[in-house]
Amino acid sequence: MNLAVTAAAAAGAPLLSGDKGTTSEAAVGETLVSRLGDAMLGLGSRLPDMRPETLGWELSHALTDFHTCQYTSLAVRLPRLLQAGHALTSSSDSPEPALLLAQSYTLATRMLIKLDEQQLGWMAADRARQLATAANDPLAVAEAARNLAVLGRKAHWHDAALSVALDAADDPALRTAGRRGAAQRGLLIQCAAYTAARNGDRDGMRDLTAEAASIADALGGTTLLRDHGGGFGPVTVQLHLISAENSVGDPAAALAAARALSPKALPSQERRSRYYTDVATALAHRGRRDECVRALLTAEQAAPEETHARPAVKSLISGLLVSGRTTSELRGLAARSGLLT
Repeated sequence: MNLAVTAAAAAGAPLLSGDKGTTSEAAVGETLVSRLGDAMLGLGSRLPDMRPETLGWELSHALTDFHTCQYTSLAVRLPRLLQAGHALTSSSDSPEPALLLAQSYTLATRMLIKLDEQQLGWMAADRARQLATAANDPLAVAEAARNLAVLGRKAHWHDAALSVALDAADDPALRTAGRRGAAQRGLLIQCAAYTAARNGDRDGMRDLTAEAASIADALGGTTLLRDHGGGFGPVTVQLHLISAENSVGDPAAALAAARALSPKALPSQERRSRYYTDVATALAHRGRRDECVRALLTAEQAAPEETHARPAVKSLISGLLVSGRTTSELRGLAARSGLLT
């Protein structure tokens, strides 16, 4: 049963203006993309200059918005971070503003990937890498490379995506960066494992997953990373394994991987929502519609804006609508996601 039918586009929404603008949860993704595009192209009014410490504080709040799936707030904060970061970087000889701007672009890339906006995603990821290189920060360079590998995977450039991730993991600078460097290597290998899965390479996926798991075990628990709020550890490896097993066409293995992981152990609402939507995807492929809907409703409870705005989730909901009987719960979820009026 193929329930991954392309979803109907969500209705448009006006851009936010000021700090207290509002938009529907179903359309907040479009708003965020539009505002990020304007900021990246230098459009819009000039903002007051920020000091580096203010920029760092704003970035911390933007990261919190991302991990708690507060995308309406992020649609205001993140574009302003990019604008202010560019202004500060151009007027400073210190590497600190460039690094803060690199981190802001890394966050923008992750959000654009989530919203399936690849063209702006490529631009954001490349800027993140250039700025991180200029700031001479190997961890930031590696995280930018990981996002470039994800974009390559989404473009079906699987061999290139594997090379980007694995070459970055072999950077000697990561091997001398202590625990955080090892954790960043684990994230890159984990990314490569998912790319192998998307390319249909089940054995390669499992070999790379085992390598990432070995690094996680050696570190002895989750290692927090500045540019990746979930950090790296056995929990993140297991979460990626659910997605990877789905991608190689083995939903039973995906569900088994999910049963081995407690969602309460996941580090953020964003990651918990991803867990439940991955479980829903596996259940859909198994034809277990009612359980699939329950998993989606649990994801919605954990992170409403994530569930309503993310195109992959909308596609799954749309597929359920057209593939069999519907229930009031499914129709309500579809309406809240902008798929029914």
